[in-house]
Amino acid sequence: MPEQAQDSYPIELTAPDIAPYKAGNTGIDYITRFDAAEPGPHVMITAVVHGNEVCGAIALDWLFRNSVQPLKGSLSLGFMNIAAYDSFDPADPTASRFVDEDFNRLWAAETLDNQERDSVELRRARQVRPYLDGVDFLLDIHSMQHKTPPLMMAGPLPKGRAFARDVGLPELVVTDTGHAAGKRMRDYEGFADPASPKNALLMECGQHWEAAAGPLAIHTALRFLLAKGVVAADWAADELADVELPRQRFIEVTGPITIETSEFRFVDDYRGLEVIPSAGTVIGYDGETPVTTPYDDCVLIMPSRRLNPGASAVRLGRYVEAV
Repeated sequence: MPEQAQDSYPIELTAPDIAPYKAGNTGIDYITRFDAAEPGPHVMITAVVHGNEVCGAIALDWLFRNSVQPLKGSLSLGFMNIAAYDSFDPADPTASRFVDEDFNRLWAAETLDNQERDSVELRRARQVRPYLDGVDFLLDIHSMQHKTPPLMMAGPLPKGRAFARDVGLPELVVTDTGHAAGKRMRDYEGFADPASPKNALLMECGQHWEAAAGPLAIHTALRFLLAKGVVAADWAADELADVELPRQRFIEVTGPITIETSEFRFVDDYRGLEVIPSAGTVIGYDGETPVTTPYDDCVLIMPSRRLNPGASAVRLGRYVEAV
């Protein structure tokens, strides 16, 4: 089901034409790999996991047009949910989030291996899964429904928080376990295994179509590549010349509010990052059941307008010291 269009935001970004990148060189459409002579990790940047989130496509298009080449190891650039992205229409921009189901809720082995399930998104996920198995470090670029400050979703592990600090953007880093509705790509296999050296980040660059999301996606991609030693600092210097790294703040998510009924509603027009001072404050109703904050100074993370049973209505968290 597409996003519920209860808010109207101007379309300030132009979705780039990604058709020139279809052939790639990996045998998988829309995935291109660059290899350096010097050995090193395999890093990957992915975009358009949701078809209406164009900032990631802007970042990959920028890297292609500026002839990115790794200094060591391998760099892959991948456009994920092509069918959804190809349906993007500025006149109805929320409708292209996905075709059949959310691509970013499919990344558990039991889902990917379940041959009784089929969808446009599952077929694409199964196609790219073997390739993702060979990736050491992933940056997955997204955007959000509401115009709130950008967020780096670092997962629940110390290695994710450390990776977010290395990248240095944006100011706010969220540590969470994802959604009850299904596993995200950034939490796939080794990325979410504390014993694995693999690591991944999911960047939310702000509201889907706000002008600032495009440059931020580019800057975050460059900071990610610099953090892993994939590109030279002087190659990225001009684009990053005016980028100041903020003092990062960390929000620990204690859990999502998973919707139980078809009659979920919030009591206020929450947009995200509101701090609710008192525990026990009612923030919504799921049918007739009140939904309350579990502790003081509770932060609301990405309240949704896709209020469907089984989905996350909002994630609850609190500011913590970076450890």
